[in-house]
Amino acid sequence: MKTQVHLFSGFLGTGKTTAIRSLIAQKPESEQWLIIVNEFGEIGIDGAVLSNNGIPVAEISGGCLCCTSGGDQIGETIRKMLHNNPAHRIIIEASGLAHAAGVIDELKAPEFANVLEIAAVFTLVDVRQFINPDYARHALYQDQIGVCDVLLASKTDLCSPEQLAQFHEQAAKLFPPKTLIAEVKNAQMNPEWLNLPVSEKPRYRLKTLPENSMGFQSQGFTFAAGRNFDGERLTQFFDDLPQLAQGLVRAKGVFQVLDTWVWLNWVDGGWGANQVSWRRDSRFELIAREFDADEIERRLNAALE
Repeated sequence: MKTQVHLFSGFLGTGKTTAIRSLIAQKPESEQWLIIVNEFGEIGIDGAVLSNNGIPVAEISGGCLCCTSGGDQIGETIRKMLHNNPAHRIIIEASGLAHAAGVIDELKAPEFANVLEIAAVFTLVDVRQFINPDYARHALYQDQIGVCDVLLASKTDLCSPEQLAQFHEQAAKLFPPKTLIAEVKNAQMNPEWLNLPVSEKPRYRLKTLPENSMGFQSQGFTFAAGRNFDGERLTQFFDDLPQLAQGLVRAKGVFQVLDTWVWLNWVDGGWGANQVSWRRDSRFELIAREFDADEIERRLNAALE
């Protein structure tokens, strides 16, 4: 049985250590856990806070887990910890300055393919930062939010009802959608969240459509991680979309291309591409007045390498 790995990400001061302590206090006695703490500074503080609980704790200090030295360290740390302590779960607290997607890539190294399972990934955000456009434009912030399955709003006691409402409105529009969006008071966690499913659905209907959506259709498609798309064929697919979907109003997707991940977005008659931190699956969604879902799926499959 594979060891489940949970990454906890979030900007500085959002309550990651407190959240993990909350989970530790509720750990089932039948489960064996390991904890890895990454801090940007040379002196680790969070590891000391978490170590007084009987659970093996390892620290990686002096850089982020996804940099060159950090990547080597996390692999070596996991190998040593699992050799000495077979475990049901590994909980990793990433530095507030870590690129979460890079950490996931390290955990998906071939040597761990039969050992580790990337389970629910958590990101804690300060609501006031989340709704601030200056933070939303920050690449590191986008990375931490984009990679997670579970998005948790912390420090909610410092927010107004209007700010919380704005958070939920913006979070609900994230693509790909989150498995769970929730508020946490004093970073207190529900241990059942560790078992949230992250499985893909080959096809799905979008939950929301544009206002006045009478006559519009929607459809989503997913493809398991590990299957690369061909960049040229994917480009051709997006170029052909207006002919494949009559009355096209929106199309967007995240795709694994040459083992990197890109976000493609068609809107207002054209499309663009950017790198993205999503790592779960490749997926595509569209909204149009008329299209053949089977043909769209066939064309997407044809764009796979």
